[in-house]
Amino acid sequence: MSASISLSDFELVLRTHLSVAHHLARWLTRTQADAEDALQDAVLRAFQSFDRLRPTSPRAWLLRIVRNCCYDLRKKHEHDGEATLEEEALPPDATSPVLGTPAVNPETRLLRMADGRALESALRDLAPEFREAFLLREIEGLAYKEIAEVSGVPIGTVMSRLSRARAQLRVLIVAGEKETA
Repeated sequence: MSASISLSDFELVLRTHLSVAHHLARWLTRTQADAEDALQDAVLRAFQSFDRLRPTSPRAWLLRIVRNCCYDLRKKHEHDGEATLEEEALPPDATSPVLGTPAVNPETRLLRMADGRALESALRDLAPEFREAFLLREIEGLAYKEIAEVSGVPIGTVMSRLSRARAQLRVLIVAGEKETA
């Protein structure tokens, strides 16, 4: 394997997907440090098998590796007797993938930020498989087929998880609004 050619090809194909991969890792691991560890491991695994596999759908392929690394890390934490992955405060800011684009005026921006925080809070309470499906579809824009590839489940399961995630998010957001009212 020619490392310079492989690295160049690898970078060209996967560089554009690293941001999506980081977002997925951050939400699945629920801590910044673990997300970085999982992403680093995923990129290494992807690089090691890139020449051999030459994936036809690089984004789905990389996200599947990231997903697997995140779940491997969770299992390692549980095996080592560490507390389940505790969530670090994810700062609400304009670069958050959930908050969307900056608002035109301060009032609209504040409303969007409040909505974004409510959604992020509700997402944290979803089961991991529902959170994963929702994020991949609604935040990262993957097609159902790509989500099925990433998750290793049939498309019907993806559709079911998305439906359940949306229903649970509605309930959680409404419950959160009642608490703050």
